[in-house]
Amino acid sequence: MNQKIVLVVGKSASGKSASLRNLKDPEGVMYLGCEANKELPFPNKFDTYTITDPYDVHRAFVAAEKGKAHTVIIDTATFLMDIFESVYVLPADDGRAAWGNYAQFFKQLMQQYVANSTKNVYILAHTSDVYNEKELVIETKVKVKGSLMNQGIESYFNTVIAAKKVSIEKLKGYNNPLLHITEEEEAMGLKYVFQTRLTKETVNERIRGPMGLWAANEVFIDNDLQEVTDKLQQYYQ
Repeated sequence: MNQKIVLVVGKSASGKSASLRNLKDPEGVMYLGCEANKELPFPNKFDTYTITDPYDVHRAFVAAEKGKAHTVIIDTATFLMDIFESVYVLPADDGRAAWGNYAQFFKQLMQQYVANSTKNVYILAHTSDVYNEKELVIETKVKVKGSLMNQGIESYFNTVIAAKKVSIEKLKGYNNPLLHITEEEEAMGLKYVFQTRLTKETVNERIRGPMGLWAANEVFIDNDLQEVTDKLQQYYQ
């Protein structure tokens, strides 16, 4: 069973895509870009595909199993579902059936293609602040439509980390071997990081991880997905 299945969430321009920059053996990374052929913010040697038909993502997982890829990346799930809405829901004669297919598409992706994959699977997604009328709180979550919104796509993942921009002053209380602050970041006064654990200020976010994966001082780490990969490899061994 492949244990390295990770959801990386965050607001726009929070460093989600940049976190891919240090992945090892980049030629073995199958990158499925869903954001209108937008370039990654760093030079790379990924095996890159632009997704215009959502079902090409399903087909990509089949191809990855037959090829040399060690990692499959979807960037982002939010835009992927927007594409599905534009291509298959809005033009449909039967809107109710089309929205049902919308939900089933993502469920099939996770329950069949991701579940059966032998590759590392990293899915990126945008978050939004949504008011929960029942709990009377603002929740930060991946915003999709229909029944998927109620269930939450985060529920399909055991590891959910959040990309954020955090002040250097705040980070000084979380010294750990996975957090490196450069002189440039000191000068700017902020750093792009991953948040790996909930804090009292973020209890309404959907960050999660396997028990004992992250130490108490590893709430914030470098936004480096290779470090997360190494951590998961060590944890499950």
